[in-house]
Amino acid sequence: MKKNFTIPNILSASRIIFLPVLVYLVLIDARLAFLWVYLLIGATDALDGYVARHFNQVSELGKTIDSVADLFFYISTAWFLYQLYPDYILANQTLLFSFLGLLAFSFILSAIIVKAPVMMHTNMLRWAAVLVYALVISSYFVDTTLFVRFILIFYLVGFTEEILIFIFYPDFDRDAKSLWHLYQDHKQKVKV
Repeated sequence: MKKNFTIPNILSASRIIFLPVLVYLVLIDARLAFLWVYLLIGATDALDGYVARHFNQVSELGKTIDSVADLFFYISTAWFLYQLYPDYILANQTLLFSFLGLLAFSFILSAIIVKAPVMMHTNMLRWAAVLVYALVISSYFVDTTLFVRFILIFYLVGFTEEILIFIFYPDFDRDAKSLWHLYQDHKQKVKV
């Protein structure tokens, strides 16, 4: 039990634990406070993985907590943006529903193929998370309608890659960099 109580796992879990604070700040329309709290909580997404790798505390439990925290945090972010800046979301609602549908399909497919819903940490999905983080911050200052569109398309490509990984490489590591990297690794193993 104690080996699971690590700083990276606590950082990941904090994204879920502090979501109600963000919800409250959205409900009272405290945008500047929301921005600061979002910055702090969102920073844990990069920090948890860095600390886990740097201090050799990478674990399957940690990867799972990180994936669940990412899912809650980024789905909540869509709601936050809708509540704070509805015009940015409404202009992209077709892409948003496509994204949510592909996300659901990805979870269902992974549950069927690997017997558990999985959210991968490919390079593309990591970059998409960084873009979402930047989106929320920049939405406070400028109209981000086109940025929302770009991110949703980026996610559609990322989840398509994830689905292809589930289909063609069912023995994947959820931290695989990309479909291309898995293909290259597989090609190397076949040569040996």
